[in-house]
Amino acid sequence: MGYGKVYAAAAADPDGFWMDAANAIDWDKRPSKALFADKAPLYEWFVDGTLNACWNAVDRHVEAGHGDRLAIIHDSPVTGTVHKITYSELQARVASLAGALRARGVGKGDRVIIYMPMVPEALEAMLACARLGAIHSVVFGGFAAHELAVRIDDATPKAIIAASCGIEPGRVVHYKPLLDGAIEQATHKPDFCVIFQREQEVAKLTPGRDLDWHGFQAETEPADCVTVEGNHPAYILYTSGTTGQPKGVVRPTAGHLVALNWTMKNIYDIDPGDVFWAASDVGWVVGHSYICYAPLVYGATTIVFEGKPVGTPDAGTFWRVIQDHKVRVLFTAPTAFRAIKRDDPRGELVGDYDLSALDTLFLAGERADPDTIDWAGDKLNVPVIDHWWQTETGYAIAANPMGIEKLPVKVGSPSVAMPGWDVQILDEAGHPVAPGTLGAIAVKLPLPPGTLPTLWNAEDRFRKSYLDHFPGYYETGDAGYIDEDGYLYIMARTDDVINVAGHRLSTGAMEEVLASHPDVAECAVIGVADTLKGQLPMGFLCLSKGVDRDHAEIVKECVALVRDQIGPVAAFKLGCVVDRLPKTRSGKILRGTMAKIADGEEFKMPATIDDPVILDEIRDALEDLGYPAK
Repeated sequence: MGYGKVYAAAAADPDGFWMDAANAIDWDKRPSKALFADKAPLYEWFVDGTLNACWNAVDRHVEAGHGDRLAIIHDSPVTGTVHKITYSELQARVASLAGALRARGVGKGDRVIIYMPMVPEALEAMLACARLGAIHSVVFGGFAAHELAVRIDDATPKAIIAASCGIEPGRVVHYKPLLDGAIEQATHKPDFCVIFQREQEVAKLTPGRDLDWHGFQAETEPADCVTVEGNHPAYILYTSGTTGQPKGVVRPTAGHLVALNWTMKNIYDIDPGDVFWAASDVGWVVGHSYICYAPLVYGATTIVFEGKPVGTPDAGTFWRVIQDHKVRVLFTAPTAFRAIKRDDPRGELVGDYDLSALDTLFLAGERADPDTIDWAGDKLNVPVIDHWWQTETGYAIAANPMGIEKLPVKVGSPSVAMPGWDVQILDEAGHPVAPGTLGAIAVKLPLPPGTLPTLWNAEDRFRKSYLDHFPGYYETGDAGYIDEDGYLYIMARTDDVINVAGHRLSTGAMEEVLASHPDVAECAVIGVADTLKGQLPMGFLCLSKGVDRDHAEIVKECVALVRDQIGPVAAFKLGCVVDRLPKTRSGKILRGTMAKIADGEEFKMPATIDDPVILDEIRDALEDLGYPAK
């Protein structure tokens, strides 16, 4: 059955479609139906079914005779180690950790914060919580003490599981002092902390509160899986909120497992036993969905990579991992490929490795500019699939469903809406607009299974953030358009659409043009305040390695490119060359923060910023351009 028929089937009979998908996971008690709409617009799925997420991710594969299959490959260029764990070994390790947590009073519904680097123990901690019906909340390892404290107070965890340290190229990140500082700042105090001591740094434990990872598991009984209801929260994942108070996205257990399991074959075209690599971090939604749960529930092998796309040791590290572990699908952020391309513009390192195992490259996390897609496709000689989703949704809203039908790729588009998603483009008043017209991207309710039913202890905020603006729809916060063929184009966050003399223009479209300049490795466009036109676009350009031409000349050529390809209406005249762009640790460019600096506005230092020093460099570049205007 082709994509069109599958999409139509899901739209015509969502209950039948998702009940059928639900057959592929193990239930303790099957649900009576898929969709529960009695609290609309707060919809839920598989509410009266019961199951366990850890059983589905681990135990059922052992029971089915696949215990010797590799579950996790930990590849850590920063420590120079590779460690492989089978499903049987994973089952024993997770049951032991869960038993030790249970002996300390952790049970169904309790929250546990996990503050770990990219080590297999991070996944084991998530699965041990799931085994007990406890609700985990992973906080990106190395997050500042204040940000961790805010999350401790919101989730009120019974326990915190942390590592002594994280390892970055050339430095050790001291987790334990950050954890101690966060607990000191937080009003809520956990009953106990479990510390996984790494040999690179052994942390000092606080007597009476901190327990050693291995020591506290000694002589405890392994725990069995605890049955939970279909709508029981599997986890809380905090995403940054515009108010500065993070939003706790809640993920319901049953819908999460059904939807993720469905995506592995239908979107990624993966088979059980294949090696799937999501080059992300467990602290982000991609890490939850596609490092931990989806590959394991499906019976694939997942890679936990502790390194960077460049510098560990060079821009060939991704190719080595693909070669060494026979990776079939790589899923990463466009920013990773931009970093590789900047370091190795001609892709010379690709030729040093055997990449014959690789079938497909998937990109998500931010807009994948055509230049990056073309470069990756040319160098790797595999399909490059951009797909679009959000922390809130947990998996792809729009993609090219490689396991259903390999649709024609349109570079610049994440392709089409996935089955279960009714994606529409709305104007300010909430009316659908014609094909090709830029507007707000919204999804008609109900959202499919596995998406957020609410925010943790913040239902009013959930309604206000996502449901109130366009009644009957989920507001994505992204802007874009759908073409005549039904292909979706994500052009910017709605707050990145700028208004130049009454023309609504997408900064993403301008970035696309700038990225096509042969000397530009990466770029960002923001809107800055202008007394005459309301807003003007301003471009920041990072150049490829080895470019030593006059910067003013390059900026001039870029201005001419935008004028030629978008038109004088864009009024693009402001540009500068910078060494690097301010980003979150997950690779998103902090355009909003840059715009506030340009306009001379107060801003809160983003908690997720990779390196705050870059903001000073941006401020200097803006001052050279005369911003903020006096």
